[in-house]
Amino acid sequence: MIDDVDDIAIYYDKSQESEHSRLDRHQLEHDLTWRYLNQYLPPHGTILEIGSATGKYTLELARRGYLITAVDLSKILLEKCRENIAREGLEKQVQFVQADARNLGEIPKSGFDAVLLMGPLYHLILESDRKMALQESFDRLQAGGVFFSSFISRYGLMSDLLRNVPDWIEDQADVWSVLKDGRDDDDHPRGGFRGYFAQPQEVAPLHEGLGFETLVVAGVEPVIAADDESYNQLQGKHRQQWLDLLYAMSTEPSILGASRHLLYVGRKRRH
Repeated sequence: MIDDVDDIAIYYDKSQESEHSRLDRHQLEHDLTWRYLNQYLPPHGTILEIGSATGKYTLELARRGYLITAVDLSKILLEKCRENIAREGLEKQVQFVQADARNLGEIPKSGFDAVLLMGPLYHLILESDRKMALQESFDRLQAGGVFFSSFISRYGLMSDLLRNVPDWIEDQADVWSVLKDGRDDDDHPRGGFRGYFAQPQEVAPLHEGLGFETLVVAGVEPVIAADDESYNQLQGKHRQQWLDLLYAMSTEPSILGASRHLLYVGRKRRH
């Protein structure tokens, strides 16, 4: 069984502007993710970015000289990414492929120095589909290549729901389905944000079962919950000092689940 994700493609086709500005609103997630990218990416090479969206990460990676294959399920988001890359004259750095993360058949296996799967796992509600996407990524990494994936945290999600959609609590069937199974209940209508919400303790074993060596599991919004503005308004020295502190705290097991997003960093074993 493979889940039909056409509704997810349609959702993002209709959400290009909010998707493009998402990391402007969630600046700590962006800054801490870059801390880990800077720490673990090779200094140069090839990157397969699955879930490139409008190119928030693609653009900076291209500026740094990486050769990128940008993949997205949404044709509209991918076209927006292409426009953003062309605007800076970086077309030679990036090629674009519209594809489902579970089927990367037109992309050659092996050879990439790094793979980024930062987004598609949000929407694969079946464990078998998540494993399929991870296997597709694994197969395209060269031995020793580094891998990044991201998840929405089941418990960290609650801070956003409480702040932005407090009426959600009235749908008790869905509330307890999310808490128990990490997904909307089967009767929940499609059309909006439909996803899988992970627990921190499942992230590393999921990857290791497919052959990845775990380097880090981090929460990229430690402490702040849904209070983005407290971080966003920081400037200069204070911002840098707080980022340093939150980076140091980002792998603390006792607070991982309270971050809205989890970041996994791993490596394809050489032997």
